[in-house]
Amino acid sequence: MKAVIMTAPGKPEVLQLREIPNPLPPANTELLIRLKAAGVNPIDTKLRDRGTFYPDKMPAILGCDGAGVVEAVGTAVKRFRAGDEVYFCNGGIGDRQGNYAEFTTVDERFVAPKPKSVSFIDAGAAPLVLITAWEALYERGRLQPGEKVLIHAGAGGVGHVAIQLAKLKGADVCATVSCQGKADFVKSLGVDYAINYKETDFVKAALDWTNGEGVDLAFDTVGGETFEKTFPAIRIYGDIVTILQPSAQTNWKVARQRNLRISLELMLTPMLQGIVEAQVHHGEILAECAELMDAGKLKVCVNRTFGLEEVGKAHELLEAGSMVGKLVIVNR
Repeated sequence: MKAVIMTAPGKPEVLQLREIPNPLPPANTELLIRLKAAGVNPIDTKLRDRGTFYPDKMPAILGCDGAGVVEAVGTAVKRFRAGDEVYFCNGGIGDRQGNYAEFTTVDERFVAPKPKSVSFIDAGAAPLVLITAWEALYERGRLQPGEKVLIHAGAGGVGHVAIQLAKLKGADVCATVSCQGKADFVKSLGVDYAINYKETDFVKAALDWTNGEGVDLAFDTVGGETFEKTFPAIRIYGDIVTILQPSAQTNWKVARQRNLRISLELMLTPMLQGIVEAQVHHGEILAECAELMDAGKLKVCVNRTFGLEEVGKAHELLEAGSMVGKLVIVNR
């Protein structure tokens, strides 16, 4: 099969399209999947640049997101059969094969039926951002109907999904964006107030929007100084969830004074720690999201697609920043 191989950390040029043996036949509860599409995520570019979590297991195939068709099933598989269309987030961090390839094997427990109403491209773009936003808002942030939420980088991959999930919960949503085009985009998703952070102090804007109290929940998808700057925009006893590593230089004084609850969201933890129950839960989240997508209540915006031979170009574009929606690798 064709696959994009990373033999060493470095620039996008280290990603090389090669012919390698097909995966072994699926064992027990495994599915052999013919991949149709694979999402490109910031974690992919970071692992390519810095090295995977398992540097002793090189070379590696990156790509956590996948969507495709079941080709064969293991002897203990109960939920799927050949021909079924599925999507999932599994592999791609250095220990198991990722999805920049034509085939892969995945345990059936971590897989969900692909939404019937969307293409493989849209499904391939979705898993990581769906799980991340779902866990951040619903499980870490404990979002409740009627609460006010601030979502940073609302037009981004995670941000634009988080907006929709927050609205589905019955929350009021403000989101930061960098231009009028992105403001129009997030408003089309239901945002109540789009804040152009390049023209407006987002803290003041959020406080004005909440009559000086602050939002109930802030979701930081940007990191760096944005994380700390967000503290005064949150109500006393409120929540902030971040998907980035807080800096060692973070000044926690305002967070402490406001008694904020700080939560960290890393959806890769179940894979990194081998927590099967949590990986099963990820499959359950994807199954629920598929129902929402088929009901027309949730969508993932795909910005651009690339062939397997263009993975390096996709990485370059993602690293350039200011991305609206997702990039997807397609097996043509």
